[in-house]
Amino acid sequence: MDSNKLTIREQLEEIERQTLSPLASLSAETKGRAKPEEKCDIRTDYQRDRDRVIHSKSFRRMKHKTQVFLSPTDDHYRTRLTHVIEVAQIARTISKALRLNEDLTEAIALGHDLGHTPFGHAGEAALNDIYPEGFKHVIQSLRMVDVLEKGGEGLNLTYEVRDGISKHSKGMGAIDNPKYRPETMEGQVVRISDLVAYANHDLDDAIRSGIITIDDVPKEYIDILGKTNSERINKMVTDIIFETIKLDEKRVVSSPEVEQAMLDLRGYLFNTVYMNEKIKKNFDKAQKVVKELYEYFCENHDEFKKLYDKPHREGETTERAVCDFIASMTDSYAITLYEKIFLPKRWQGDISAF
Repeated sequence: MDSNKLTIREQLEEIERQTLSPLASLSAETKGRAKPEEKCDIRTDYQRDRDRVIHSKSFRRMKHKTQVFLSPTDDHYRTRLTHVIEVAQIARTISKALRLNEDLTEAIALGHDLGHTPFGHAGEAALNDIYPEGFKHVIQSLRMVDVLEKGGEGLNLTYEVRDGISKHSKGMGAIDNPKYRPETMEGQVVRISDLVAYANHDLDDAIRSGIITIDDVPKEYIDILGKTNSERINKMVTDIIFETIKLDEKRVVSSPEVEQAMLDLRGYLFNTVYMNEKIKKNFDKAQKVVKELYEYFCENHDEFKKLYDKPHREGETTERAVCDFIASMTDSYAITLYEKIFLPKRWQGDISAF
């Protein structure tokens, strides 16, 4: 094959064929996009998807969306944006070691939380309670890339990236659930890397906040996973890589011992940190903000249209549009809007009249 006659993209696709694992997803063999497009001469399809996610408005908004601590003033607490960056870094490390497609991995990792609400899981729970059709951030993330981005055109991502985004959530069950397992190895890497990232950085933030100390964490988890953030990530990532190589199947796994410790640590964080009284009080207030904004805009259509002028898709209700609007908000925008609508304003009259 004469490389001089190939585009740069075709050369990159050929490099993938020659160097990636037989279990990897090749860019040239993507199942494609919902709306066919001309190929780029420079970038592979998965590179284009990653770039589209990074340049999207919903990606930029994640810098002001809660991970655990609502609108933190300390610069070192994680936000939803820093979370997806940490997931992408961990997932790329695993993918490189397994000779998988790093571009696909990164596109899924950076896009997996685009549908998250303001105030993190508190906002998600509030919308799930009040919106008649229910709300899950994983479904909203797919809706964001398919429907809402680019003024209603969507990002038109490849099937493999969309599959990875739609199956990244684990709930409180086992990490590798066949019912929700992504079709690609790269999607499975992101799914497990999401847990590795948040189990570690949420613990790190909880210690920074003073809610717990490292000595409060059950010793059996520390003995298996490590005492410091870097020790734990290294242990988990190394375990995932070598257990997956040992299995030699189209599945990304960890050892039973490490997987159980990861799940136990997640359970500990849920009970001790996420349900901590100080955090829960703020979460309750955040849910009040989300629910009251939702009710207000559903009842005041004219006010809603002034702020959210996106056209309704055929068959979709005002409630659906209000849900999309609120889900897209940052923490600060939701609070500012709530204050403007519901709180009294300071009088700006002429005091010289007194």
